[in-house]
This record gives sequence, structure tokens and C-alpha cells, in this order.
Amino acid sequence: MSQKEVIYFQADQSGNETQTIAQKHVSKLQPGDILSIMVSSLSPEASAMFNPYLQANATTQQQTTQSTAPSPANGYLINEEGFISLPLVGKVKLAGLSTSEATDLVTKHLDKYLQQPTVNIRILNFKISVLGEVTRPALYTIPNEKITLPEAIALAGDLTIYGKRNNVQVIREVDGKRVFSQVDLTERDLFNSPYYYLQANDVVYVEPTKSKVMSSDRTVQLIPVVLSGLSLLTVIVTSLTR
Repeated sequence: MSQKEVIYFQADQSGNETQTIAQKHVSKLQPGDILSIMVSSLSPEASAMFNPYLQANATTQQQTTQSTAPSPANGYLINEEGFISLPLVGKVKLAGLSTSEATDLVTKHLDKYLQQPTVNIRILNFKISVLGEVTRPALYTIPNEKITLPEAIALAGDLTIYGKRNNVQVIREVDGKRVFSQVDLTERDLFNSPYYYLQANDVVYVEPTKSKVMSSDRTVQLIPVVLSGLSLLTVIVTSLTR
């Protein structure tokens, strides 16, 4: 591979460069998200009604420290219509909102039942998949609900030397459709790409180079053996003819 195929974030010319950060990423809640909603108020007894999953999450965390097997997340599930169901309040639509917007909306609903309620909402199942020519391909859970494509690649241990840096595929579900997009890691335009910030359930796939495919091909692996056999046969025939 040439040096140009390996180096990340290449510039058109040498020297320093400053880019204005034009995009601000805010994660939006979507159907299938599992939310941790922690409610507190002046009355801890009344707040406990809205925290049915706190004890379950504490038990899950204790089990996780004792086992490497993944545990299911316990929280409020956003259904296909985009609603969660809160005790006493009923259905509340949170899909399409940011976590801060959802916090304000839930707080507004709880004002009827609690004195000075405080709400904290987090996504429990914000996950991305990194596959292909990386050191550690896996499904990763992101605790802070925000991750960039370079951060995801770093989390997976970077690309191997056989990974195509100019053809990384990001697969994303948008409005009921699955979108396949190509991203070039060797270009600085990556930072302005709509796929620079990853979203929940994104899949990142790094395609292998032709050299990796050829090195894995059984036919290519057998060529040295065949050539060695032919050379040995040629030596034997030449010896016998003498």
C-alpha cells in the first residue's frame, strides 16, 4: 500500500489549517430506545413510584461485575409509536426529542403529582457495531450517547493494515429506510460529513483490501506448494534422463 492510502485526514497542501465546526450533534430519541428515568422530589416516598427500575438496575450492575455475559437493560422502552408509559401520567411521546427536551416534558407532566420534581434521563442501549478490518470488531455500548466515527474506530483498536481507509461504510436507519454511505478517512472533509457523528444502532464496516482477500484465498496459498512440487519433479526427471 502506498503512504497516501494509509494516512488519515490528509490536507491538500502542507501547513496548518483551521476548520470551523459547523455542525452540532444532538442525539434524538427513537423507537426501541430504553431510557433510564430517575425522578426525585421533596417527597422521596412519592418519587419512588416513578422509579420502578432503580432496584432492578442496581441488581443488574452487581451481576454484571460478576459475569462477562451481557445483561438486558431495565428501563422505560419507547414503543413503535414513540411513546413511553409513566405511572399515573400514562403515555408520553418522547421519540424525536433530545434527552434535554424529554427531561423538560416529563418534568412538566410530573408537576401535577410531585413537589419540585427533578428528572434525569439517559439512554441505556446506545450501541454501535464496528465490523471488518479492525483490531477488535464488536458491538459497543456508548455511555455518553455521543461518539464520532474516528472515536468508534479507535474504540475498535484502529484499522488493520489491510483495511480500506478510503472506503469505510456507515449503515444507518433513517425514517424506516436503511441508508448505506461511504466515508473516506484519508480526507479532512470527513469532519464535515453527516456521518462524522454516529447515531444509535449505526453499523461501521471496514472493507478489506485486495491483498487481504488474495492472502486468504486457498488457491493463492497453494501456489507455492504446487511450484515447489513442480520444481522437485523437474529435478527428478532431469536426474533420471542423465
